Amino acid sequence: MSLRPFLLSTLLILAQMACQSPTSRPSQKSQRPNILFIMSDDHAVQAISAYQHPIGKLAPTPNIDRLAEEGTLFEQNYCANSLCGPSRANILTGKHSHINGLMKNDGTKFNGHQQTIPNLLQQQGYQTAVIGKWHLVSDPVGFDYYKILNDQGEYFNPDFITKDTIQQEKGYVTNLITRFTKEWLQERDPQKPFFLMMHHKAPHRNWVPEPQYYKLFENTKFPVPDNFFDDYQGRKAAATQEMNIYRDAYEGHDLKMVTGVNSDSLLYDRWPQVFFGRMTPKERMEFLEAYRDRNNDYYTTARTEKEKAEWKLQRYLQDYLATVKSVDNSVGEIYDYLQEHDLLDNTIIVYTSDQGFFLGEHGWFDKRWMYEESFRMPLLIRDPFLDQPKAKVSKLTQNIDFAPTFLEMLDMEIPADMQGESFLPLMKGEEIPWRNALYYHFYEFPGFHSVRAHDGVKTDRYKLIDFYRDGNFELFDLQEDPSEMKNVYGASGYQEIQKQLHLQLDSLRKQYQVPPKYLK
Repeated sequence: MSLRPFLLSTLLILAQMACQSPTSRPSQKSQRPNILFIMSDDHAVQAISAYQHPIGKLAPTPNIDRLAEEGTLFEQNYCANSLCGPSRANILTGKHSHINGLMKNDGTKFNGHQQTIPNLLQQQGYQTAVIGKWHLVSDPVGFDYYKILNDQGEYFNPDFITKDTIQQEKGYVTNLITRFTKEWLQERDPQKPFFLMMHHKAPHRNWVPEPQYYKLFENTKFPVPDNFFDDYQGRKAAATQEMNIYRDAYEGHDLKMVTGVNSDSLLYDRWPQVFFGRMTPKERMEFLEAYRDRNNDYYTTARTEKEKAEWKLQRYLQDYLATVKSVDNSVGEIYDYLQEHDLLDNTIIVYTSDQGFFLGEHGWFDKRWMYEESFRMPLLIRDPFLDQPKAKVSKLTQNIDFAPTFLEMLDMEIPADMQGESFLPLMKGEEIPWRNALYYHFYEFPGFHSVRAHDGVKTDRYKLIDFYRDGNFELFDLQEDPSEMKNVYGASGYQEIQKQLHLQLDSLRKQYQVPPKYLK
């Protein structure tokens, strides 16, 4: 054999190997990528240190941040309806609430027999599972396995529902969900790809930390938002809400306050069955002792009403961020499991929340509003098939985009009736035509916290909110007023922008087929 043909053959093989980039997606069935979808509940962007907010810097989340270090951080990701059940339905279906049928947390059962991402992947041979919080009333459909919390779930010794049983499990909820997730990964069929939804309860209300973290932020003073004492001038709907930390949070249930010095009794507890009622006597005493000095200080130190309000803010943030600590540990534990079991290089890891959350902005806790803190969602994705660490996507993305993106990641056809768009090309850094506005709709009024029904449109700079039952509009210039304190609807200089946003809102309502009956 002459040397020349050999060299040509060798060069040809090397060229083919070069074309087969390590970031290309495997095509063989046995190599199909896995997706691990980790979703917490009410995890604010402000509480993830990768987003560089002052609160996140004081309470870092190194394991969640690692997904951004090795993957993509989404800077402008939003929900379509800032409420637990509806947001989950948006994610599962890739459709807005009025299309998938779950608009409120009012006991309506989600129709899991419609087209959903687990149903589609299950049909394509994927093993599907959901573990943790479900909160969609109906039993999960499209999942080969589920182990879900009953309703909202409890922080201590919660009940879990499987296809065959309802059983109380002993332990702290975040740790239990982590353990059950690892058990499922261990017991699954290793010959099949998986789509696993791991849903944490934390940091949902009432923010009870893992015992080892009761005092984690005891001496940390978190920044008080500039608008903590917002007077809601020019924003009529905001003035009628019931979600002020210093006025509406339950002092026992939410803020862990007791009836007096050295007391072992909580102040009025709205839902005792989901707090002390789930703890053993030993767990209750451990909890009370951990909070005793701080609770005593509340009664023994003279404070103005303003100082009492700020004390309550600190208590809220200390507990909220302590529950986040356990979630971050969980992400690290699962990450390590995937690495130890040679799954990391073939598993796409997604971290998100079902919506954002207020951490004292406007004086509030909770979500529901189209204001940035509750509308904006964290999203970090580590895709091992994209060699683009520390990437950022600044385009407007939404949770209805998750399902079509996952399908494209797995080289599957995206159904034409999904209302979201795949943002995988954005993750690849491709310049493609992309939306310049988002549609939002919150329906649940009357309801908890008295947030008025509203829909609206958001662009990179502006936001128009229509409180359609009240005939009120709000317009914000996010460049000049990022805290959304000044409603410039009808103000001089904004007439043309206002007109354009009304046209854009009407256009989005038509595009997403919003029935007129839902705007009354």
